[in-house]
Amino acid sequence: MSSIPSLTCVSLSFSWPDGTAVFDDLQVGFASGRTGLVGVNGSGKSTLLKLIAGELAPSDGSVRVMGEVGYLPQNVTLDTALRVEEALGIAETRAALHAIEAGDVAEEHFTTVGDDWDVEERAEAMLGELGLGHVGLDRTIGEISGGETVLLRLAALLLRRPDILLLDEPTNNLDLYARRRLYAAVQAWPGIMVVVSHDRELLELVDQIADLRSGEVTWFGGNYSAYEAALAVEQEAAERMVRVAEADLRKQKRELVDAQVKLARRKRYGQKMWENKREPKIVMGARKRAAQESAGKHRILHEGRLTEARERLDEAVEAVRDDDEIRVDLPYTAVPPERAVLTLRDLELRYGARVAGGLDLHGPERIALIGRNGAGKTTLLRTIAGELEPVAGEVTAHVPLRFLPQRLDVLDDASTVAENVARFAPGATNNRIRARLARFLFRGTRADQRAGTLSGGERFRAALAALMLAEPAPQLLMLDEPTNNLDLASVRQLTTALESYEGALIVASHDMPFLESIGITRWLLLDGELKETKPLDTH
Repeated sequence: MSSIPSLTCVSLSFSWPDGTAVFDDLQVGFASGRTGLVGVNGSGKSTLLKLIAGELAPSDGSVRVMGEVGYLPQNVTLDTALRVEEALGIAETRAALHAIEAGDVAEEHFTTVGDDWDVEERAEAMLGELGLGHVGLDRTIGEISGGETVLLRLAALLLRRPDILLLDEPTNNLDLYARRRLYAAVQAWPGIMVVVSHDRELLELVDQIADLRSGEVTWFGGNYSAYEAALAVEQEAAERMVRVAEADLRKQKRELVDAQVKLARRKRYGQKMWENKREPKIVMGARKRAAQESAGKHRILHEGRLTEARERLDEAVEAVRDDDEIRVDLPYTAVPPERAVLTLRDLELRYGARVAGGLDLHGPERIALIGRNGAGKTTLLRTIAGELEPVAGEVTAHVPLRFLPQRLDVLDDASTVAENVARFAPGATNNRIRARLARFLFRGTRADQRAGTLSGGERFRAALAALMLAEPAPQLLMLDEPTNNLDLASVRQLTTALESYEGALIVASHDMPFLESIGITRWLLLDGELKETKPLDTH
């Protein structure tokens, strides 16, 4: 058997307990190098990684793996009482090393260590590469941040040196600095890597893109930019085929009508000949049978062509992707350039962050709020929104404002999308609410879905709709990590929605491509104190 690592899914099928099928006879193999696995929310990306990692069992087919698999799940949870050495999986080896160093030469210690005499040095070096050099091996998980926990899990995987590495949304909850460390680790990876992510910067580092759509994988060479360019060419060709198929369908309909008119004329002519008895009866009967046969063949021919034209159109339409964009007209959100929007004075927040002196926001400014995890960005937004009292200082909002938290808990799960929007706009009629919701891609019965049944991207759209359609219209909108857990199609939809918004905006985010796409006018860094900065200062 070859010792070269390989990963192949053969006739893979999987359904959830309620019978919902995710994969049916999926055939896919991953070669050496970095693969970005992309697809809309709900397409089965995380499910595929779990099947490969052995966390889920396929209902049919198999996953064939040559080599060791390392898997970093989307939601990393570690026991807060665990020591860092235990999380890294080196506690036993380290204990045996220390025993040998103390003079205990028992055979089991040497068996435990094996050839791993430099495990401490390797562990500390790995922590240093991932920006965790300050985290000692004897500290507990409870003493480090959530973002550091993700990097620690990655460090544990890299120390094991698996042949195949599976990463599911690894940059979620990582600040800009931690993301840079992860990007470097991804670039240095020598084996097979499959990464699911909505992080554009991360996807620019991959060697190929696997696009998971309708239970099948389509391959594109190169990084995400190359994938987008190839997709644009493919979509342009698909739209051209739709136009050709539509023209052909119109032509076949015309030809069918023309054929029916000709056959009707022939029938009337034959009937007249029969009535006038201008030819012998036997000749007219033969002519009539021949005409009927000809008419039948003609009808079958044209109806067949029409059916084929319809099928070609259906196939052409199927190849064109649904790239619906949110387009909203919100004139009441507009803020004149000189209008005072927000004033902060000598603000001290819970957990220690400060806004020394003051901060003034005027007109339709767009502010990016950046900083490390734990710096207090969410605390600042919640304080401005009135959810938290400041320790000292003043917050004055001069316009109506709305805050969309990471948790998206502004929605009532038991209510429908339309009912949730109605709570924020009690004066709006049902027809007006539904007309506006259609702009947020909740058309017809989709507006009657209960919030608790929505996917991540749908839930975000519903929460955004509820806030942006609220009465009075928000002239200051605050978003906390809005692109977390959104697929790239949903991020594009959010970007187009914010293009339509004419009020002031404060966005806390680590997603630099997203921030750069929404026309940020000021960058604020929260690092103990709030200060003006430039985007390049964070790299």
